[in-house]
Amino acid sequence: MPRPTSKAVLLEQASTGFERLTTLLDGLTPERRLAEFAFEDRDRTVRDVLFHLHAWHGLLADWIEANRRGAAPFFPDGYTWKTYPELNLRFWEQAQAVPLEQAYADLVTSHARVMALIEGFSDEELFTKRYFTWTGSTSLGAYCVSATSSHYEWAMKKLRRHR
Repeated sequence: MPRPTSKAVLLEQASTGFERLTTLLDGLTPERRLAEFAFEDRDRTVRDVLFHLHAWHGLLADWIEANRRGAAPFFPDGYTWKTYPELNLRFWEQAQAVPLEQAYADLVTSHARVMALIEGFSDEELFTKRYFTWTGSTSLGAYCVSATSSHYEWAMKKLRRHR
């Protein structure tokens, strides 16, 4: 599937991807939902994957909201694009204290939050590179694609493998 280049396609792919992800989750037995993955990976359970998606939704949404009020970096202090794998590990550590049901509910809420934020931007604002100074050399839409439809595909690959 080609990467979105318009708001309508971004919203459609994010919505469809999320629906496919939740359908896949609903198709897992309760035992599979709680079981540890049989393959080596940072994310070892369904909960870990759902928490990871939710955490990245939070990064995106917080960044957008902060930049509407002024300038703010995408990553929390101490993290960069070069060190984001360490941030992913921090997210995994945080996930260990969250029950599966809470991770799922948080993901549903954060998905809706991100979708509402995307709705508030025009095609030009989303897909013109450097439209906002705070997106650097890329577009806001590229960040949104990465945190939604592309990330949902990543999650579904993991969950299919686990299934």
